[in-house]
Amino acid sequence: MRNASKTQTHGWKFPLILRPDIPFYMSALKDIYSPSFFNYFSGIAETVLPAFDRNKFAADIFTPDWQNKELKQRMRHTSLVLHQFLDPDFVQAAGQIEKLTRKLQEAGTPENFAYMFLPDYIEIHGLDDFQSSVNAMEVVTQFISCEYAVRPFILKYKDDMMTQFLTWSKHKNHHVRRLASEGSRPRLPWGMGIPELKKEPKQILPILENLKNDPSEYVRRSVANNLNDIAKDHPAVVLEIAGKWQGISPETNALIKHGSRTLLKQGNTEILSHFGLLNDSRFEISELKIVTPEVRIGDDLIFSFTVKNGSDTGQLFRLEYAVYYLRQNGQLSKKVFKISERVFKPMEEISMTRKQSFRLITTRKFYEGEQQLSVIINGHERAFGKFVLV
Repeated sequence: MRNASKTQTHGWKFPLILRPDIPFYMSALKDIYSPSFFNYFSGIAETVLPAFDRNKFAADIFTPDWQNKELKQRMRHTSLVLHQFLDPDFVQAAGQIEKLTRKLQEAGTPENFAYMFLPDYIEIHGLDDFQSSVNAMEVVTQFISCEYAVRPFILKYKDDMMTQFLTWSKHKNHHVRRLASEGSRPRLPWGMGIPELKKEPKQILPILENLKNDPSEYVRRSVANNLNDIAKDHPAVVLEIAGKWQGISPETNALIKHGSRTLLKQGNTEILSHFGLLNDSRFEISELKIVTPEVRIGDDLIFSFTVKNGSDTGQLFRLEYAVYYLRQNGQLSKKVFKISERVFKPMEEISMTRKQSFRLITTRKFYEGEQQLSVIINGHERAFGKFVLV
């Protein structure tokens, strides 16, 4: 997703203001759709859309059930209300969306996640008009990403859409090039998966090949994310790419490493070897101590251990730990967290203390009972401990 400011939420970075003279402080993510936001948007829209009526627009937006709508519901509701003020013919409406996007850019409007209703409009109303839709997305994605809107088009027009991605991968604008990679991800988070690309990613690879040494880090990180998606179903494909791309540039080397993160966390021996992360019995973890053997939900698990390079040469260590969370069915579910990766000197020994939060979050539910912890060197678990969540 696109970075727009220093405040990050769910992978998106949001500006704290919608324009310099309108302060805006969010109490909940859905509140990005505020009266001040719609007031500003209306001021732009009425200069572009002949049928736009800001009073009717506001009345139709703020329906009696508005407060009960969550973020995605508010976005979709805004798309549907905007439809009333656009030309009923999608070809014409797509042109109006392009003009509106350019006007927002000309006005110096900060990118804001709230404007996702623009690509959402294309997704809702443009699915039967491939060419008009991709033309509009090429414009809109330079202001607000179309990575989600493009997904249904892949399902309906896969070959045409993959050809379009390949064309976009050579576009002069880095936002469009990023859409080529991010839009073609098999497993885009918070977006619909693409079963055919999960099963067979070969059509993605020429797109990534074009972007592997892109001058934009924003694009390269997207390529890494795409590779990481592919690795979950086809590790051999990513291993082959890692071998081909290694050494092209420092930037591409970093891309490969980031794109291999799932394989590294899984302890895949081939990718560990590729990055010089050896398995040696002289690499030691000792004195693992669970400082908080009982952890209350909402508090932190604290643990300490000692790591030693017992060899007579410097060695690259990738240090991680795994928490085996107790699930509702009584089974344990492993999640790996990286600590650091660096070269340890011969016979170097370091003691470390770490903590893992058990504060309540929306993406994970905790269950009381015995859980487990392990400490990992170069993909291999070397020490284990237990604790109880209460």
